[in-house]
Amino acid sequence: MMPLVEINDMAHAVDDDTWCSPVADAVAHHWGCEPGAAKWWRSSASHVFVVPEMPGTGLRAYLRFVPASSRAFDRLEGVAELMDRLADRGTAVVRPLRTTSGERVATVETPTGTVRAMCVPAAPGEETEADDLSRDRARCWGALLAEVHDRSVDLGGGLPDFHAALPRAGELFGDDTALVGAVETLCAHLAELPRDPARYGVVHGDFELDNLAWRGDRATAFDFDEAARSWYAADIASAVRDLTTAGEAGSARHAERLDAFVTGYRTVRPLSDDDLALLPLFTAANAALGLVGLHGVLDAPDDGREDKLSELRRNLLAYQAEQRATVLTVTAGLVPAGAGGPG
Repeated sequence: MMPLVEINDMAHAVDDDTWCSPVADAVAHHWGCEPGAAKWWRSSASHVFVVPEMPGTGLRAYLRFVPASSRAFDRLEGVAELMDRLADRGTAVVRPLRTTSGERVATVETPTGTVRAMCVPAAPGEETEADDLSRDRARCWGALLAEVHDRSVDLGGGLPDFHAALPRAGELFGDDTALVGAVETLCAHLAELPRDPARYGVVHGDFELDNLAWRGDRATAFDFDEAARSWYAADIASAVRDLTTAGEAGSARHAERLDAFVTGYRTVRPLSDDDLALLPLFTAANAALGLVGLHGVLDAPDDGREDKLSELRRNLLAYQAEQRATVLTVTAGLVPAGAGGPG
């Protein structure tokens, strides 16, 4: 998540009537777009502008770009290459569109500073929510994530360790002794887990349902902003978090969907019961990492301009509280590191 100050700056750089921005125009130019073609869609991990019809193709597409201050700036090329190579290997993911000069990613000087950008076509189909998910779609969802894992084995060399920032919790939340102690427990458990290629590699990082589009029972994946290196089971925990409670199977209806997801995953690559037993641990680790990522994000603008993001800030504060509760709940039930358990 980019700092809300950065998102607020973009909100002020967008025309309230047209949803256009000279910042987006500078970016869109590299894909052959005329000024005003790109309309603000949203901003979170990146700024996203939609182009209803890309020149030469007529495709609906999305420009995604981040400022030089973003942690994603240096790895956007790696993300674009991963998506491109997965598409080459037949995985149902959107393929980045090349700039007019043939690049996957463009570094652009804009009126507000340097950004790095990529452009992806809209994924074909419609989105669905967990409550509307059929068992067939849940199986397809699991199988597609397994394909991403299986076909990324020799890719993503420039991507970071997904959980590398987790130890920073001690310095960021020093006054919250319960949280710091819980994160130390999580780090101790993660340190004991093997990182062999069968269990650890390139992951999507956010393979939940709102990053899939469906045609019938076939899905196409998009939004690889959080792609990194991690345990495959941690990626599963992130993907199915709406089907679980603190990593455990939730309602009976969702338990059936979770079972179908796991069944689909296992049609493509192995997934042991021991790894499934680690879903609560990874759910807590992912939640703690979310808290680290939110540190400083919620700061309000101090330049006298209107804060246009007060509702988003309230929602993120509620999310922050939920994530903290997940970390504390799960770690309270963990056996001490080194005392045995799944491995």
